[in-house]
Amino acid sequence: MSEQGSLRSTLHQRGMRMTPQRQLVLDAVRELGHATPEQVCRRVQGTASTVNITTIYRALDLLEELGLVRHTHLGHGAPTYSVEEHEHVHLACHSCGTIDEVSTELLDDLTRRLLAQRGFALDPTHLALSGLCRNCRNAAAED
Repeated sequence: MSEQGSLRSTLHQRGMRMTPQRQLVLDAVRELGHATPEQVCRRVQGTASTVNITTIYRALDLLEELGLVRHTHLGHGAPTYSVEEHEHVHLACHSCGTIDEVSTELLDDLTRRLLAQRGFALDPTHLALSGLCRNCRNAAAED
């Protein structure tokens, strides 16, 4: 089944209708990889100039409810959206703003310890760690 057919089917099962805007938003998130609502809006407006930011937020909320996208807070400001297959931990450099990705397996020990000691089930796919990237650390060491 095509991606558009899958979205249409999911919406139909919930008694909702498929709209071109919903498909454009999903396509934009897939194309951009990680994107804020504003970035998604700019991409969608390249095809449909009358779509506004409110429509983008509503579509993103619905797509997340349907499990087709997920959001992560990579620091201050708007959340960043990605498709559900993106299951990784984000590493956000608070100096230069670059975002890197590492496997969620990196946090397996922490996940197990939190569950055993606190009864807390960590969702590492919805996590961003803030720090300094290698380049910024090297630049700081040279100063």
